[in-house]
Amino acid sequence: MKKKKLAMELEKLDVPEVRSALLEQYPTPPEIAADLLFFAYSMGDVGGKIVCDLGCGNGIFAIGAAILGADAVYGIDISKTMLKTAEKNAEKMGVDVEFRLADVKSFNKHCDTAIQNPPFGAQNRHADLPFIEKAVEIADVSYSMHMKKTREFVLRSMKNLGGRVTHELEYEFPIKRIFDFHRKDVEFFEVIAIRTEKVRK
Repeated sequence: MKKKKLAMELEKLDVPEVRSALLEQYPTPPEIAADLLFFAYSMGDVGGKIVCDLGCGNGIFAIGAAILGADAVYGIDISKTMLKTAEKNAEKMGVDVEFRLADVKSFNKHCDTAIQNPPFGAQNRHADLPFIEKAVEIADVSYSMHMKKTREFVLRSMKNLGGRVTHELEYEFPIKRIFDFHRKDVEFFEVIAIRTEKVRK
């Protein structure tokens, strides 16, 4: 499957109408998800691997990884509404993903690869830190998306946790007006996706 075709498939996924500003439930655009997934696939981090999507939302990374041939995929989210949507999306796409209703802190299964778009920390400062900690803890390789302006904090956190950053990808991430405090129909944010390998002791 080509990247454009994957983006078109991910475009079919539903996103719940009701979302939480506190949890920063902003969907990852299909084009960005497809690009990151294809990069991970080209690095040998998806096909035949055990992949987890921490804070999976509507399941876009988990489902995309399954489409690209991951051996097993887990999607973890604290929101029942999001998980219900993710389960329906996986069924619609005909892929097998094990979704779990849980705080990411409680997920302890070892995975080859973690792919995640955690809260950016706009509502709660450093809300992405538990996701960084868990990804480095349980996965050999992690891909994590963050606001570019927090890059130094994220890189320092990953290094302190025993991760070695190997690649950085930059995106213009659109966030549509869905909450009362949004002032524009669409606002673009500079986002960075960071690939980290666990340093083996």
